[in-house]
Amino acid sequence: MIMQIATEMRAIVAPEPGGPEKLQIITRPVPTPSDDEVLIKVKAAGVNRPDCIQRAGNYPPPPGASDILGLEVAGEIVKVGANVKTWKVGDKATALVSGGGYAEYCVAHAGSVLEIPKNWSFTEAASVPENIFTVWHNVFQRGKLRPEETLLVHGGSSGIGLTAVQLGKAFGAKVAVTAGSEEKCKACLDLGADLAINYKTQDFVTEIKNWTNKKGVNVILDMVGGDYISKNYVIAAEDGRIVQIAFLNGGVAEVDFRRLMMKRLTHTGSTLRARSHEVKAEIAADLRKEVWQLLSCGLIKPQVYKVFPFEEAAKAHELMESSSHIGKIMLEL
Repeated sequence: MIMQIATEMRAIVAPEPGGPEKLQIITRPVPTPSDDEVLIKVKAAGVNRPDCIQRAGNYPPPPGASDILGLEVAGEIVKVGANVKTWKVGDKATALVSGGGYAEYCVAHAGSVLEIPKNWSFTEAASVPENIFTVWHNVFQRGKLRPEETLLVHGGSSGIGLTAVQLGKAFGAKVAVTAGSEEKCKACLDLGADLAINYKTQDFVTEIKNWTNKKGVNVILDMVGGDYISKNYVIAAEDGRIVQIAFLNGGVAEVDFRRLMMKRLTHTGSTLRARSHEVKAEIAADLRKEVWQLLSCGLIKPQVYKVFPFEEAAKAHELMESSSHIGKIMLEL
């Protein structure tokens, strides 16, 4: 099948650092996929906090990545590279990308492309890749969460947080979250969390100690950092695993490392965007094998909070930075 492809496209960039108002819609040539890539005509793109950090000038794209914002897309494949055998023109797919998602066309490495779950819309499908790649790699591959263990998710009402709640429960763990309002706590409980702690009105250290009978939690997924780091050491169980994925409260902390030794803790972390295509393809293969059926059968549900037209990306960024959302913020083309 041969599809007609435009020569130019609209795309969103931040030509200079600053607030959401710095985002600009520009015209660019439609990118050409390499031998190992596919070209996707984008129907929807996810908005993620790293997009806002990049726009502000604090998160440059990795070498070789597009300066166009956007880390996840869904749409229709309109061209495939010479080495691509798993996808064909006309396939509907969602993909994790290192940049280029806020555009009418986007290239994606074939190994980071996944089929759209059964009965999901393009917008719902585009809400998945960044969160589910992140959670699977950090909670299950690095954190080694096992059935019957306990998982604590800081930032439980974020897109990543709600994904972690659902995946943790689907694989037999008991899940606790911290969130910043009663509404956000309720959203986590509604998705299956066993405990939701409003960090603005409750001390999560005390609440976790009570919940675990002072045994502590087995795995902690932390995107907050700052003073949470030392508190995580207090509430981690013996042989506990703490996985760091962001530092919204800063990357510097005073920590009593004696707890690391006495409890035999593992404190690890990762970033995803700059990892190799091979690593991302391995995560995608694991997701296809272990997780994707859970999406298609409805056990894992999309959590789309608000959808903006492509032209209103600045408003989407304003909402993201307000932290008032619960779940994913999306752009539709």
